[in-house]
Amino acid sequence: MNKHKVLLAALLVPLGATLAVVPAASAATPSAPAAVSAFADAFAPTGPEGAVVAVFRSPEAALSQVAHPLRTTEPRGDLADLRPFGRMVGDARVVGLGEATHSSHEFVTVKHRILRYLVEEKGFRAFALEAPWSTGLRLDAYLVRGEGDLQQIMDEEFQGTYRWWNNAEYRDLLQWIRAYNVKHPDDPVRFVGDDSGFAGAELYDKVSAYAAAARPDLAPRLAELYRGLRPATDAETYVNDYLSKPLAERKEFAERTGRAVDLLKQRPGTDADAHAWAVQHATAIHQMTTLFAFDWDDPQSVPDLMLYRDRVMAENVAWWQQQTGDKIMLAAHNGHIALKTYIPDAYPKVQGDFLRERLGGGYLSVGLTFDHGSFNAFGADGAVHRFAVGPAAPGTAEHTLDRVRYRDFVVDLRNTPATARTWLAAPHTVKNIGATYPGIADAPRIRLSESYDVVIHLQQVEAAHMLK
Repeated sequence: MNKHKVLLAALLVPLGATLAVVPAASAATPSAPAAVSAFADAFAPTGPEGAVVAVFRSPEAALSQVAHPLRTTEPRGDLADLRPFGRMVGDARVVGLGEATHSSHEFVTVKHRILRYLVEEKGFRAFALEAPWSTGLRLDAYLVRGEGDLQQIMDEEFQGTYRWWNNAEYRDLLQWIRAYNVKHPDDPVRFVGDDSGFAGAELYDKVSAYAAAARPDLAPRLAELYRGLRPATDAETYVNDYLSKPLAERKEFAERTGRAVDLLKQRPGTDADAHAWAVQHATAIHQMTTLFAFDWDDPQSVPDLMLYRDRVMAENVAWWQQQTGDKIMLAAHNGHIALKTYIPDAYPKVQGDFLRERLGGGYLSVGLTFDHGSFNAFGADGAVHRFAVGPAAPGTAEHTLDRVRYRDFVVDLRNTPATARTWLAAPHTVKNIGATYPGIADAPRIRLSESYDVVIHLQQVEAAHMLK
């Protein structure tokens, strides 16, 4: 893996590293009697004259009282078991669903299942993914109007460090959205790419088309400002070539695209909606050039780079929500959707923190954890490998969560008994696997109640089925 590919991988590496755990590939599910016994030993019924008052001795016992079991992690079938989750969502306009790995089957299928519920029962009408804005436009055109071939779009857009989304599980999720939209053409589910790691040719074409129709006086000027920037190769090649350019040239590109945004913002014209979309598309171009104008060879620039990226992802989601009125389910790594950064020195502020600041209670953060299983990631050699980790060690967050009475469950961290609240407010290490494994050397220690409103815990996950 060359220098710039390593840096690109860093964009998808979450805020920390994977906890060193027992190197076993699997573990047997505890027997029901053993689980019941462990739960029974975890609290003491006390009270005057034999009255039963649950005084929880352990956080897992306290969490067991408020956790809600998941019937399955697969997307098909009855959704009644998600009704408690629906109550947790309340009136939120954006629900961020995380993942502890970028490429595990169950993390995607749980997202698919929850998306079904949010669309069918809570009126959500957009799915946002940690992918470029231009990728979102191509997928949205397919999902809403049937334009193009889904697998071709995925192959062309999910390249480089976005390749983790090119799997059978995400294809299934997108096919479900398309089928839903065919049945509901007047009320479709939309797709949003909120990231800034690439700006496809579609963006330049849409901005140019708007200028030609609404502001023909600007068209020549915009063409000059965008000279040499419109992609003519595949996404991965384009980005690698772009990052190989001198820093001064990349900064000059960013200065030009910023001027293009400023020009478009002047004199909006008669069609306010068309103008707003044109400015947003130009902004997405500028977001990419600004991201790549940081000095990627200087480790001291990493905090500013990561701060910019997470702020941009939040701004794009919030812009879509405000512009369309759609309620949005947002999919990203646990580190991005969290309410508080895991590693402030490297990631000063994250997407979820920006969204909570902007939307208040209109943003709900849902972390997804797991005890053991497998996933796909880049190895030390730069190639994609399937890795496995065993059960979490005692003292970790997952070790406690896996001792809750249900195999897979959802729990509202805002509404727990005192014993659980104390545990949730204390720092614990977590599995936090990104695009590269192993990642950063030090495992993150987080306070779950500061990081998430809700947690979904899965006992076991398996690697996603990569398509290319």
